[in-house]
Amino acid sequence: MSTVDLRAGNAADLGAVDAIMGEAFDPRFGEGWTRNQCLGILAMPGVWLTLALIGEEPAGFALSRQMADEAELLLLATHPAFRRRGVGAALLRSVLHEAEGRGCRMIHLEVREGNEAIRLYQGAGFAKVGQRPSYYRGNAGRSWDAYTFRRDLS
Repeated sequence: MSTVDLRAGNAADLGAVDAIMGEAFDPRFGEGWTRNQCLGILAMPGVWLTLALIGEEPAGFALSRQMADEAELLLLATHPAFRRRGVGAALLRSVLHEAEGRGCRMIHLEVREGNEAIRLYQGAGFAKVGQRPSYYRGNAGRSWDAYTFRRDLS
């Protein structure tokens, strides 16, 4: 089993982020962000990008932000070629650790209904706290609910 290495990312890594997002997020669900959206959020205070590598290959990323004493996991993706190898779990642990280190007392995320990542989040102690009907709008006119999750960090 290959080791998952994590490092801080920045705008120079958006090519890798775009490539991972293009493979990881099925366009029928409307979950992926554009490069400009990622670039815009990276410029904001309190935002951090974490890149996961296996060998020299970008395997996944997490994009998060801090607002006062709370954090939000905005995006987490693993390239399909590297799934089931601990990439998502390593990224999530890193985000939680960073949020705690920044003094956050709570972390939030939202995820599309039916997304496999729900098991990962629940296994890491996140609890469902809300639901946004028809939040995700796919490319074929169908919509899916967003589930909101929260985890205390204190």
